[in-house]
Amino acid sequence: MQDTPQRDIWSVSRLTAELRAVLDQSFPLLWVSGEISGLAQPRSGHLYFNLKDVGSQIRCAMFRNKRTLLRFTPKDGDQVLARARISCYEPRGEVQLIIEHLEPAGAGALQQAYEALKARLAAEGLFDAERKQPLPPYPRRLGVVTSASGAALRDVLHVLQRRFPALPVLIYPVPVQGAGAAAEIADTLRLADRRGDCDLLILTRGGGSPEDLAQFNDEALARTIAGLKTPIVAAIGHEVDFTIAEFVADRRAPTPSAAAELVSPDTAAILDRVAVLARRLTRQQTQILRHGSQRLTALSTRLQLQHPAARLQQRQQRLDELVLRLEGVTRHGLLRRQQRLDSLLARLVARSPAAALATRRQRLSEVQRRLQRSTRQNLAHRREQLGALAHQLQIVSPLQTLGRGYAIVQAADSDAVVRDASQLKTGDSVRIRLAKGRLTGKVVDIEAKD
Repeated sequence: MQDTPQRDIWSVSRLTAELRAVLDQSFPLLWVSGEISGLAQPRSGHLYFNLKDVGSQIRCAMFRNKRTLLRFTPKDGDQVLARARISCYEPRGEVQLIIEHLEPAGAGALQQAYEALKARLAAEGLFDAERKQPLPPYPRRLGVVTSASGAALRDVLHVLQRRFPALPVLIYPVPVQGAGAAAEIADTLRLADRRGDCDLLILTRGGGSPEDLAQFNDEALARTIAGLKTPIVAAIGHEVDFTIAEFVADRRAPTPSAAAELVSPDTAAILDRVAVLARRLTRQQTQILRHGSQRLTALSTRLQLQHPAARLQQRQQRLDELVLRLEGVTRHGLLRRQQRLDSLLARLVARSPAAALATRRQRLSEVQRRLQRSTRQNLAHRREQLGALAHQLQIVSPLQTLGRGYAIVQAADSDAVVRDASQLKTGDSVRIRLAKGRLTGKVVDIEAKD
């Protein structure tokens, strides 16, 4: 008899686990296009939906850490382009796509994400003029954040050299396009703001395609610009290009050259202004000197007409009058106050505490005598009352009855008073109380009476 070969039986869990391992290892990251349907957004923050076309559909999952990077809000019916990896959801044995990146499909995808971010930041107030800082009219030092090899930097430096060559410029080189450029620009802006070397910043780059300028539509970069303490001017691309960074910045310039024009004072205009102010200062100084000379002449004339010795004598006479008036007022005041003091002393003597104290002592002595007399009378009366009550008590006292020859008989085994001979029997012990002393005996004979 041949042995039956042993069969390798797989459990469902083992099968789905192996299927997942095969799918995860066999397929790279894929770009998949399709239409969203059955979108679910649980409280966990993950997204679950189907991606379908006219012939088929597949289940998709996008976890919260990837969803937070979305630049638009997906909804049922959206045509999207997804970068995903193929996997298997083991509890149901379903093939699914794990979405790593999601964007609207078609040529308008970047524009749709741009418009959605713009509307959201505008609703938060990041574009409001009230939160934007004024630019310093004469910057102490200018910081330029741009590519070190770009034409934008050359345009800015050329304009600054022409308009205000004395302005120090600090260049912060950064990449202005490509993956990761927005994060590097944001880090550089935070560094420049934290160091405080410059009191004005320019963020700029030359023109390019929408894809080239996409890094300046980054939400994290926009929030970094909004949080800067240093005023910033943004000039991105050509005059017709508008980026999120420019909307958030304190001022927008249409071109890099225009940004340099905006932040730098014009040396020629400053020199013209200085010349105007110098002429005005000279004219005002001449007027002041002329007015002072006229004033000096008038004062000299008055000084000659009013000799200082005569004015000094008048002041001395006025001083003597004031001294005499002061002495008279002082004497009158002292006399009035002396009279007032005498009157108060008389009133004080009349109301002396010593007289009042003597009166109070006399009255106290009288009250003490009256109290003692009343106390003695009250005690005598109480003694008389006590004697009468004691006499009445003596009359009704049992001891008084015992003194007349009577006795009180009590049973020996209790304190009960024997009032009837029937309470006892022959041989019972009794206690007998007399007026003086006590007796103990036994009942020998009982003679009962009705």
